[in-house]
Amino acid sequence: MSNTRNKDLKIVVVDDSDFSRNSLIEILEKNGFSVVGQASSANEAVPLLGTGANLFLIDIVMPEVSGIELSKIISENSKNTKIIMMSSLNMESIIIESISNGAVDFLTKPFGEKDLIRSIEKIEIEMEKDS
Repeated sequence: MSNTRNKDLKIVVVDDSDFSRNSLIEILEKNGFSVVGQASSANEAVPLLGTGANLFLIDIVMPEVSGIELSKIISENSKNTKIIMMSSLNMESIIIESISNGAVDFLTKPFGEKDLIRSIEKIEIEMEKDS
């Protein structure tokens, strides 16, 4: 399965929790995805826009700058970059705000490995259609 991954998909994981970030990276790499960067804050994530990353997994609740603010910055500066938002806050208003600020999907924590992979596979299918 991991051999069929889209090699053009380059992922950055943004979460202020070291445990969550490392767990996500481990799941992604185990499933054959290319993780090109990680950040524990929005301020650390912004410079990673220049790495060729085209998918950001972003936690909403972070100190200083929220994930939603970060998604606005990414959407304004990198039109082709996909965003998946993650949060333990399963409120419709947050989901709507995330999607309206450029997120292509929203995962409610805690989510399973299959939910994460399914969400990314939808993006891979879109990328294949666009290429």
